Amino acid sequence: MTSDQRRTVIIGPPPTPNGDLHVGHIAGPYMAADVHARYLRATGRPVLYTTGTDDSQTYVVSSAAKLGTAPEVLADKSWHDIRETLALMGISVDGFAPFDDGYRAMVLDFLTRLHEAGRFTLRTVRLPYVEATGEFLMEGLVSGGCPVCLAVSRGGLCESCGHPNNFTELTDPRSTVDPDAEVTYRETEILVLPLEEYRERLTAFHEAKASTWRPHIVQLMRELLARPLPDFPITYPTGWGIPAPFPETPGQVINAWAEGMPASMYCTAVAQRAHGEQPASDDELWLAEQDIRLVYFLGFDNAYFWGLTHLSLLLAHEGRYVVPDAIVCNEFYELENEKFSTSKGHVVWTRDLVREVPRDLVRFHLALTAPEHARTNFSRAALEKIAGERLVEPWNRLAALLGKAVAELAAQGAELPVSEAANARRAAMAERFASGYALTGYSLSRTADLIPLHTARLLGRAETLLDGLTPAGREAALAELGDLFAETRTLLAASSPILIDLAERARPDGGFDGTFALAPAERSTKAFTVPVFG
Repeated sequence: MTSDQRRTVIIGPPPTPNGDLHVGHIAGPYMAADVHARYLRATGRPVLYTTGTDDSQTYVVSSAAKLGTAPEVLADKSWHDIRETLALMGISVDGFAPFDDGYRAMVLDFLTRLHEAGRFTLRTVRLPYVEATGEFLMEGLVSGGCPVCLAVSRGGLCESCGHPNNFTELTDPRSTVDPDAEVTYRETEILVLPLEEYRERLTAFHEAKASTWRPHIVQLMRELLARPLPDFPITYPTGWGIPAPFPETPGQVINAWAEGMPASMYCTAVAQRAHGEQPASDDELWLAEQDIRLVYFLGFDNAYFWGLTHLSLLLAHEGRYVVPDAIVCNEFYELENEKFSTSKGHVVWTRDLVREVPRDLVRFHLALTAPEHARTNFSRAALEKIAGERLVEPWNRLAALLGKAVAELAAQGAELPVSEAANARRAAMAERFASGYALTGYSLSRTADLIPLHTARLLGRAETLLDGLTPAGREAALAELGDLFAETRTLLAASSPILIDLAERARPDGGFDGTFALAPAERSTKAFTVPVFG
């Protein structure tokens, strides 16, 4: 286990409030970030896990147009739905920030300081343009062919290959609001952050991280840094977003992607206040002298922005802020081997699933099938089969046998001896779980797989000890039952960041006290009632 006791700030990517969260959303960054945050809390390390919606995204506009509603109405409803869904799944965010005056003030303060320092450049660019309405198209308002991988892409970034595609780079651009509209190009002036000016620092940063981050994001950063870096738009000539206060770009708004860093700072301050803290400023915890441990959990489709543009915005403040220690990047999670699609009705809403299936089983299956290095797949039939056969049935059998021990042998919680060999096994078990929860080897799927492995191991031992128990074997069984209960308690503790409800039900009987650490040199333990899956 790491001995790093710095405060960790975990940022989940702000979900776009153009609808609720489906299972694919949860299986990616939000579940992964939650498990890591819960592990840190259980090991006594200070952590804040926070996020908030990204209301300025033009995807809100295009989605609202398809639904026949106003963008403001859709964003407000989605904010409440997303917050509720995170809670239903047990995603333990310390603060879910609103898109309010405080948010807007933080964004404008962050960017205005850069503007005043001369970090932005006025550029003449050509943007897709709808002749009939006189509207410029960008980001979620335009789609076309990616110039790098040739897949269908939205503006700004290709979800398939992760490469940016600004301005005129999309082939055959079309309006997402009105696909039949005539689209041409028109020149306009916008403010940009020239990423090329940060090449040396960006290269040094990513070379230092290459040995510890997941290979796909490392590969993407190498590809991007091997070619001229694009200008990153700070303002856009459109009507949806925070009005830009810069005199060079009257009537324009802030690019939603330029909000990412100040928005994350604001989310952090919201989380601090939720815990009773009173930060002097919304960016206080991000100041370099605070020396926090900053971690992003995100999908690969956001890697370019968080790995290059957002980092460049931090660097542009010339040492004022921390930079991320780690970016944990996941791939897409599919439904029945096809991409989740709300428009096609190919979707499983998270809130519907957890109302039908115990959320511990959902969390276990999403962890086990997490899309860490490649696309993985959700299937309701697979969830029921795998969770039932590998987790519920053996665990409940183990709980029943230990319940028999409580009734027949432990006699109201009598002290049972724990051997040195059992403590060695407990230490080995805890260390393997910790190696999967810690960032240096973070893996939800490998860690979740340890739960049925140890359940089966302990069940086998319990069956040997307790099946067909006779009075003559009582003394010998007592000598080993302490080991079995102690190891079961360690398994409860070690799996608690994933199986949150099972761990909570174990608390009243003393089976799990909320901490991950082992009691040193434990010599005895009490029998306790092991909770079961309903």
